[in-house]
Order: sequence, then structure tokens, then C-alpha cells
Amino acid sequence: MTPKNRERAYEKRRYEEWQGRLSAKQVRAQQIRQRLAIGGGALIVVLVMVMAFLLMNEADDDESTPSAGSTTPAATASAAASTCPPVEVKAPESPKQFDKVPDKSLAAGKSWTLEMKTTCGDITVELDGKAAPQAVSSMIQLARDGFYDGSPCHRLTTAERFKVLQCGDPTGTGTGSPGYSYGPIENAPEDQVYTEGTVAMARAGGDGESMGSQFFLVYGDTDIPDDAAGGYTVLGRITEGLDVVKKIAEGGEDTGSGDGKPVSAVSIETTGVAELAELAE
Repeated sequence: MTPKNRERAYEKRRYEEWQGRLSAKQVRAQQIRQRLAIGGGALIVVLVMVMAFLLMNEADDDESTPSAGSTTPAATASAAASTCPPVEVKAPESPKQFDKVPDKSLAAGKSWTLEMKTTCGDITVELDGKAAPQAVSSMIQLARDGFYDGSPCHRLTTAERFKVLQCGDPTGTGTGSPGYSYGPIENAPEDQVYTEGTVAMARAGGDGESMGSQFFLVYGDTDIPDDAAGGYTVLGRITEGLDVVKKIAEGGEDTGSGDGKPVSAVSIETTGVAELAELAE
């Protein structure tokens, strides 16, 4: 090869190497732009979800606890895997419906034990029929009639000072009911703090007459400021199985916003109630 040809070959290799480096930079730049676009889209999705959640309590047909956004929490990431076994029990295709609210005399003046067998473990609740006779009477009747059997726990919040697992809707949508609603609010905490282990009734928005079958289990101290309805009915406390609720919560929720369906899907298999004691006046 002549010196001139060698020079041309050398220049050709340098040009090809320069083109290769340029192409690699372009590819990396495109990847960065794609990542930024995806990240921006995810941020928009999170913001939309937060706004939708803040408006959730406005719906009259959706029983819920207040928005986790009311405590301005940081968003939490959903977990990668379930902490509970797969759910095998099936929810009823047509949940039972009832014509009227059970009479509150059923529970008045007595404490009761509610035992829930769930697909993630057993939970026992002591119900206070003296402090919340109407709510406890309703819970007793629904449990005895098998209303909760097969129903999923459809909502989990994981924000700081807002930690609840919501259950009691056989449809799993947050809009199901036993066919009746009742009120007013009973036994709401004066300091607006729902301490760990509390069991309270969910309701729709600011309507204190909208309680039905849905309830929430508090697995960490939770602040819920009073609204026009005056808080949430506390009907009992978890005496066994708080670790089960916390295990479900460890799996996270499925939106990454701090409020969604539990990644560790869980359903109530069966419920049973028994009279515990006559409460002193």
C-alpha cells in the first residue's frame, strides 16, 4: 500500500470512529429524553390520582375514611410482592341485602367478640355495645348472617399518621352496602386521633347518616380531623391479630400514592360473634 493510500485508510478509520462515538451519544441522549418523559408522565399521573382522592369524599355512594391527603403525607411506593398467601375464597356474586337497620337494643350494654378468619390470618375484635350500640348491633347481625363472608378488604392507606385497612364491602368497590344506612355518629374520639388497634365505621363524605357495612382497622395512630358529620364511629378494638393487619400493610398499596388497594390481597373468609360480658353502667 502506498503512503498516500495508507493515509486515506487512516483518515477513513478516524471518520468511522468519530461517527460511532457520535451515534452512541445520540442514543444516550435519546434514552435520557425518554426517561425524563416517563418521569414527567408518572408525576402527572400521581398528581391526578391525588386530586381524585381528595375529591373522593364528595361522592355520596362511596363509604370511605377521609382523604390521606388531609394529612399532607409523602407518597409511598407500592411493594413488589405480596406478604400474604393467594386469595382462594370468592366474593358473593350478589351480596345479601336487608330491609332495615338492626335494632340497637341487640348490643346495648354488652361487649362482644367478633372473630374474623381472613386469608392472611385471624383477627379478633372486642366490640363495645355500650359506647356504640347501633354500630355494634349492625355488625353483630351482619356477621351472624354471613354478609362479610368472601368479602375483600379493598382499601389500604400508608401515609404518615394515616394508616388504615378498610373492609366490609362484598363488592370490593367501596360502594357496596347491606341495603340500609344508619346514623348518627357514635363514640368518635374527642381528640380526633384514632389510635392503633381502633376499629371504626366508614361512611360517605360528610354524611353522618351514611354508615352501612364498611369498617376500617387502624394499624398505626391516625389523625382524622372532624368534618361536618362529627368524626367516625368507634365500635371496638383489635385484641388479637394486629400483626396480621400490619403484615398486610407491609405489602404496600398498588398506586404508590399512599392510598389504594392492598398489594397483599386479603379477604374475610368467615366471621363469628359471641357475647363477652355485660358492661357496667
